[in-house]
Amino acid sequence: MVPTTRTMIRDLLASYLSQRGMSIHQFSGQSGINSGTLSRILSGQQPIAMNHLERITQAMDLPEDHFYILYVDECFFFSSPTWRRLRPFLVRSAELGRLDCVERVVQNLLENLVYAPMLFEVAEGLFREGLWEAAELLYKNVSASEKYQNSERLALCQYRLFLIAIGDDQARNLQAAHLFEGYLDRLDEADQLDGLNHLGHVYGSMNRWHKVDELANKMLQLATIRYNLQWQSNRRESNEKKTEKPLYFYILYAQLIRSTVCEELGDFNSALDWVSLYMDGSWIQEDNEEVKRTVAQFQEWGTANRLLYRVMAGQYEALSEYVEYISHRPDEIFIALYNIILSANRYDWNVDNILERFASYIPYRTYATAFGDYNRQLMLDQHTQFLAELATYYLHDNRKEGIRLILQSLESSARINNESNVIKCVDLFGQHRNQANEEENEQYKVQIGAYL
Repeated sequence: MVPTTRTMIRDLLASYLSQRGMSIHQFSGQSGINSGTLSRILSGQQPIAMNHLERITQAMDLPEDHFYILYVDECFFFSSPTWRRLRPFLVRSAELGRLDCVERVVQNLLENLVYAPMLFEVAEGLFREGLWEAAELLYKNVSASEKYQNSERLALCQYRLFLIAIGDDQARNLQAAHLFEGYLDRLDEADQLDGLNHLGHVYGSMNRWHKVDELANKMLQLATIRYNLQWQSNRRESNEKKTEKPLYFYILYAQLIRSTVCEELGDFNSALDWVSLYMDGSWIQEDNEEVKRTVAQFQEWGTANRLLYRVMAGQYEALSEYVEYISHRPDEIFIALYNIILSANRYDWNVDNILERFASYIPYRTYATAFGDYNRQLMLDQHTQFLAELATYYLHDNRKEGIRLILQSLESSARINNESNVIKCVDLFGQHRNQANEEENEQYKVQIGAYL
């Protein structure tokens, strides 16, 4: 629909020149736009290009996006839309946070489906630049335009929307994972591997270990097939899409995940079998520094986990060796503390000296590996559960700091929408309510109310 107002940027420019008694030649010097070009713009013989819009706005001493809504109208209703004008306008609107302009452009363009691939290409660029709000808007609109197409582009839009949607709220993460899974098999195999990895993190943060194992098994099979084909058919220099990490990494990581699943399910013998597999990098064909770093990291994890599984199986004599091993690896200390407190609660151990030694690692923080930061959702969930386990440990001896930790865990549970841990905290608080003072009881009510 043509706008009811006929106000155009050239009319406002003409009014500006008239009010200030400026000639086209004078404004040309002020804006850096050729006077002939300005004359044609003012007479309506030439549409305003994006670089002209920027110079006009700057010369008029106005905010950069002052004319953006009018510019959308001019591009679609007062001249023929051209991608040469619209693409830079979309990108700059995204950079300035003008999502209203982005949406108006997209809705008008998608009346003609020929623009869908171009909008997808812009969305990919915005995604890489971290402009996820604008990218999300584009992906959603491109997806809607192709909802009846069984295309890889549609699947990629859904994959990007899944990655954008992942945050601290577990309920929203689960919904995003369910939506994306239906498109997973339509992706290129490289994107499938990365998608499986991200899905595994989401389900792991919610302790859905059988689902995690299913995804890890699929990742292991796909990565192994691709890796073997890569070397058997000499496809190393092909133009195939690259994964985020080398293929051998996905094989080792899938084995580590399956080991973790066995650990979480209490099957420590099977967990140790998987440890032996991911500690063995002798089959890797590549020979470079990255391979050496990767193998060394998995061997380090394997050494730590062999000690950990002994601890979690109740072998108290392995605890001191495990503590000394992780004490030299700061980024592993919190995860170790979490598992130590789980074991202490299970076997009624006193680990006060360990908690005191590593007290600075108890508050939440991010941790890194040789491959980047630990997954945020997994770490938030684990820290939330850790606080509840630590509360249980202290309350076992009627130590009052346990109440404070319940409240901290409850607050964190509500923030990430972890219903199971909320229930755990409520039960724990109910058992030890007599130890809470009036202020703590009020804080408990507030936090429960906020969650409900």
